[in-house]
Amino acid sequence: MGRYARNTWYPIAWSRDIGRALARRTVIEEDVVLYRTEGGEVVALEDACPHKLAPLSIGRLVGDEVECGYHGLTFDCAGRCTKVPGMAHAPANIQVRSFPTAESMGMVWIWMGDPERAAATKVFDLPQYHDPAFSLVEGDALLVKANYLNLADNLCDPSHVGYVHRSTLSNSHHEAVPVMNERQRDKVVTWRWVLDSPLIPVFQGLKDFGGNVDRWHYYHYYAPSIAVIDFGSAKTGTGAPEGNRDDCIQMYACHFITPVDERTCVQHWLCLKNVPSDPEIDARLLAGLRTAFDEDKAVLEAIQRNEDRVRDWRPVKLAIDVSSVKMRKMVDEMIQAEHALS
Repeated sequence: MGRYARNTWYPIAWSRDIGRALARRTVIEEDVVLYRTEGGEVVALEDACPHKLAPLSIGRLVGDEVECGYHGLTFDCAGRCTKVPGMAHAPANIQVRSFPTAESMGMVWIWMGDPERAAATKVFDLPQYHDPAFSLVEGDALLVKANYLNLADNLCDPSHVGYVHRSTLSNSHHEAVPVMNERQRDKVVTWRWVLDSPLIPVFQGLKDFGGNVDRWHYYHYYAPSIAVIDFGSAKTGTGAPEGNRDDCIQMYACHFITPVDERTCVQHWLCLKNVPSDPEIDARLLAGLRTAFDEDKAVLEAIQRNEDRVRDWRPVKLAIDVSSVKMRKMVDEMIQAEHALS
């Protein structure tokens, strides 16, 4: 089994995908069955009946309880067995693990560690998600056959954009611009400004600046599995680098990563923009972002295939890797802190 932080909130599914049907998901190599109670609360249970290890997800809901599809053992929302066919009372020692859940930003989040720590730890929430000045474009759950930290590397790395995303998120003005970074208390921030440059392709048609723009890209990474990219454009020379962004296009691309196993993750993404919702604009933006994230997926999966091969080589580290090194150090510190408590 891989090394993962456990005392943290992981995104596990879009809220829109969890209802009154049993849904199976895997996070940090553990299978979970999810469903909503009749009152709308999300329940998460270990997806294995302790009798014969049949997945509970192939059973059925009876009220708010899960009936195993093999021999009918029934479990409540806390994982307690409430019924064993042929027995007057269910033995108290028959139980499956239940996991704390929460909902935020259209996502279901799950706590895989010590349940007592979950209540004291806030689920991630971005203020702009609730700001009426921003409209929402909810994206996909993209399966990426690569380690989740490789995807996190990608989401801490503006330098790849000028090479991988020329048709969507960048242009030739992007390549030689220096990248800055800083580790803050709970995150790593990586950023750069591209001054006096054409609009990037996905911004075309959103606003007419009458010429070139000053573009910013701020990558906010929260360990272990959240990345928020604040990117936008304002007319060149109007003071955007100094903080004047009154007349601009601004977007927040939010990426919520579910680590499935050492070689697989799911990238849930959405976009917030200070442009009103419009079916045509939103459809074009969705298409552009899907293209961009598929471009990342192709590169990351090719990297994973190379990593899986046995070979005598050591990856070269460059100055542009500083943010990803800091990111991985944060994850290691989380894991080490948990081990120190056990």
